[in-house]
Amino acid sequence: MRPEKGTTEPAYAVELDGLGMRFGTLTALSEISARIRAGRITGLMGPDAAGKTTLLRLMAGLMQPTTGTVRLLGTDALRLAQTAPNSIGYMPQRFGLYEDLSVRANLELHARLRGVEGEERETLFARLLGFTGLAPFTGRLAGRLSGGMKQKLGIACALLGSPRVLLLDEPGVGVDPLSRRELWEMVTTLCREGMTIIWSTAYLDEAARCPEVLMLNEGRLLYAGAPEAMLERVRGRVFALRPPREARRDCLARWTDRDGVEDVVVQGSRIRLLLAADAAEGLALRVREEGGEPVPPRLEDAYMSALGGMLKTPSPYGRRAAEDSGAAAASGDVTAERIVAEGLTKRFGTFVAADAVSFRVRAGEIFGLLGPNGAGKSTTFRMLCGLSRPTAGQCRVDGVDLLRAGSLARARLGYMAQKFSLYPDISVAANVGVFADLYGLSRREQRERLPRLAEALGLAPFWHSRTDSLPLGQKQRLALLCATLHEPPVLFLDEPTSGVDARTRRDFWKHILALTAAGTAVLVTTHFMEEAEYCDRLACINGGRIISMGTPDDLKAACARESGQDDPTLEDAFIACILRQRREEAQA
Repeated sequence: MRPEKGTTEPAYAVELDGLGMRFGTLTALSEISARIRAGRITGLMGPDAAGKTTLLRLMAGLMQPTTGTVRLLGTDALRLAQTAPNSIGYMPQRFGLYEDLSVRANLELHARLRGVEGEERETLFARLLGFTGLAPFTGRLAGRLSGGMKQKLGIACALLGSPRVLLLDEPGVGVDPLSRRELWEMVTTLCREGMTIIWSTAYLDEAARCPEVLMLNEGRLLYAGAPEAMLERVRGRVFALRPPREARRDCLARWTDRDGVEDVVVQGSRIRLLLAADAAEGLALRVREEGGEPVPPRLEDAYMSALGGMLKTPSPYGRRAAEDSGAAAASGDVTAERIVAEGLTKRFGTFVAADAVSFRVRAGEIFGLLGPNGAGKSTTFRMLCGLSRPTAGQCRVDGVDLLRAGSLARARLGYMAQKFSLYPDISVAANVGVFADLYGLSRREQRERLPRLAEALGLAPFWHSRTDSLPLGQKQRLALLCATLHEPPVLFLDEPTSGVDARTRRDFWKHILALTAAGTAVLVTTHFMEEAEYCDRLACINGGRIISMGTPDDLKAACARESGQDDPTLEDAFIACILRQRREEAQA
C-alpha cells in the first residue's frame, strides 16, 4: 500500500485556499485556508454541523466548491478524482458497505468500481484481509459484523487501488475502545508506509495523537497546527477538585453555574474545572481554597475553550428535581431499587448472548454497561426494556415484573435507542406529538410541558423542521425529549451520545444529572469512557458475562495495581479488564 515507485510525494498532500461551500442559503464552509503535510495523520475535529463531512467530500473530489480551491497531490481535487480516482481513498461516515453482502462480496464490488481485477485483485485482497484481521470472516454478511469489524471492512474497501490519500469520516463512532485502538494501529501502519491520512473524529483523545489537527466550527477554521500548541492556550487554567463522593454532583452543579468557569466535567471522584482566560483573579484562589490542584491540560480543555465553553442554559428537568427531591426523601424512596436483573440469560440456539447477568440500580443512580462490540450489552438492555424475553432469570422495573406485567413495566420507563428511532419524514413537533399521545399525556399537559422542554433543549427553532434534516446533536436531544415526556422513574440510554462532540455531550449529561436529582434511575451503555465517568457504578461485560463491577475509580485502581500505571484512565482500565479475561480464557 506504499505509493508506486517513481512517485514523488509533494511536501503538502492537501492545499486549501479560500475554500467555501454553500448549499442554497446555507453556508457550510467559509474562507478555509490550510496546508496538510504528506505522509502524516491529520485530525479533523469540530462540533456537529461544523463542516467536517463537507470538507472531506470536497477533498475526495465529490463536489465542486462554491469558492476557492482544494488541491490534492498538487492537482485540483475534482480533476484528480476524474483522472486518477485510485489516488484517493474515502470512507464515509456510514461505512459505505452493503450489509446484505458478504465481506468478500463487498470487497469484490468495490474492486470493480476501482477497476482492480485479475491477479492484482487477489493479491490485494489477501493483503487487506490479513492486515485487517478479516480473513476468517470472508463469508459473513457485513450486516452481521461487529461495529469494529465493519469499520475495518470499510477501511479495507477504501484502500482498494492503493490510494496515496485516505479520508476517514469518523471511523471510531460506535466502536468500543479496544477496537478503536486496533483501528488506530492499522492507520498508523499505513502512515509509516507513506500514506497521507485525514481522520475526522468526535473523540478528542484520537485527535490528540495526531501530529497536526484542524478544528472547524460553523464552517470556519478555528485552529490549524500541532495539538500541543493548542494546549498552551489553556495551560494554568485547568484544576481538579476532590469533593466527598456523596457531594460530587452538588459540587458539579455549583461550579457549573459560576461566572468565569468555561467547563466542568466529572472524572470519577474528581471534578475537572476549566477557568476562563478573563476569570476574576480571586477565582483560582477560591478553587485552591476548596482543595483544587492544577492539572495538565488536555486537548478537550482547549477544544471547549475554543468554542466558548459549555452551554449554561438550565435544564428543564431541574424544576422537576426541585419539586420531587423533597418528596422522595420524605418517603424514603431515594434508596428504592428501580432496576433489578437476576440471573438474566438469553440463548439463541446454542449461542449464549447473555449469561446469568445480575445487578441492581437504585433511585437516582446512574449504572453503566461497558463492553466490546458483541459482548452482550444490547441483549441485556433489550431484556430489561421488555423488548426481548429472557431464556432464564428475572427482571423488574420500578417494582413491576417485566415477565408478568410487561405493559405496566414499560409505561414506567423511558427508552432512547442506540440508533435514532424516531420518524424521519415528519416534523419535530409531529414526532413529539406521537410520543405524547402514546404516553397518554392530556392536551393540558402537552400545552404546559412541550414548549418548555423544546425551548430548554434548543429544539424550538427546529419545531416545524423535518426530523431527518436535523444535525445529529439535535436529533439526540429530540430522542431524549421523547423518551422523558412522561417523566419516567427509569431511563434506559443505549449509546446516547454516539457521534456527537464533547460540548453537546456535556449538555446532554446536564439533563441526565437533573433527572437523577429527582430520583430517576438511569441505565446507560456507552463507548465514550469520558461519559462513563458520570456513572456511579459500572459493569464490564464480555462474552455475555459480567467480568468486573464497581465505581469508575474502583476499576481504575484495579488497573493501577495490575499494570503499575500511576494514573490509568478509564479506557486503560476497560482494555485491561477485557485483555485479562481473554488471557484467563486462553489459559483455561
